[in-house]
Amino acid sequence: MIPTEAGAPFATLSPDLIVDAVEAAGFASDGRVLALGSYENRVFQVGLEDAGPVVVKFYRPGRWTDQAIAEEHAFARELAAAEIPVIAPLQPPRRDGLGDGPVPVFAGFRLAIYPRRGGQWPELGTPDDRQWIGRFLGRIHMTGGARPFQHRARLSPQAMGRESVSFLLAGERIPDYIRHRYERVAGELLDAVEARFEAVGSVRYLRIHGDCHRNNVLWTEAGPHFVDLDDCMMGPAVQDLWMLLAGPAAEMRVQLDDILEGYAQFANFDPAEVALIEPLRALRMVHYAAWLARRWHDPAFPRAFPWFGEARYWERHAAELEEQLGAM
Repeated sequence: MIPTEAGAPFATLSPDLIVDAVEAAGFASDGRVLALGSYENRVFQVGLEDAGPVVVKFYRPGRWTDQAIAEEHAFARELAAAEIPVIAPLQPPRRDGLGDGPVPVFAGFRLAIYPRRGGQWPELGTPDDRQWIGRFLGRIHMTGGARPFQHRARLSPQAMGRESVSFLLAGERIPDYIRHRYERVAGELLDAVEARFEAVGSVRYLRIHGDCHRNNVLWTEAGPHFVDLDDCMMGPAVQDLWMLLAGPAAEMRVQLDDILEGYAQFANFDPAEVALIEPLRALRMVHYAAWLARRWHDPAFPRAFPWFGEARYWERHAAELEEQLGAM
């Protein structure tokens, strides 16, 4: 069904196909197509004849099931219906040529079409801004706690950590002279991560954004709005908070306090979850390297991340894992 090659999953995604997909959904395109920054999927702004442009996302073939993508769309629409500023996919005016499954499909590519919303990445430089975003995160989690996902991923040290390390060690990406050092420090780091999760004990897992860093928040005079729920998952609330923090540890503590002040107006936060911030950072570091390795067959990745193919990357990566182990 999918007209792509394993080594080039988006090779057939031409401008004509992009325009045809938008028109099959019932939007009259003016033919203008602008590629937007995205590596996991492919995202384009497409001009319309009698309205503002839309943004169309073509999902990476084989990454998610139809049911998982449908849950992402349903969660975004549920949040938007609650007047939370999350950019939810539009309902296509028609589905002719988009299949009859739970997710629109065109020429083998599953897709979603969104209204275009502008904005800038947030600085979060003031307590007011941090409390503002905290209030919206509290509302997202209040809604997210109403019911679980059935088909989305669940955050865990095993999935993000152990499986990532196993994948990298099974391949030939890591130079021989650094392999033992990487295996040792990654193993020690994940031992520490698992020990910290065990020490914290049972925490509440709920539907979360999952990848809530500043690039996935756009800020206007009206405040923040959240984009890209592609990684929404079942996870602890703190996963959606810690990636918004930046700077030395003392500054991040102040930032977190401000965010939680706003958050507490709408949802309860278990303070024990703060102890998971450094373990979650460690898992993201390990998972990121494995993500690059898993996607290296896609021609876009060697072009965008040429340093990943160099031996010195693994020297730096091992050193960063050692630093993180010290921080743990």
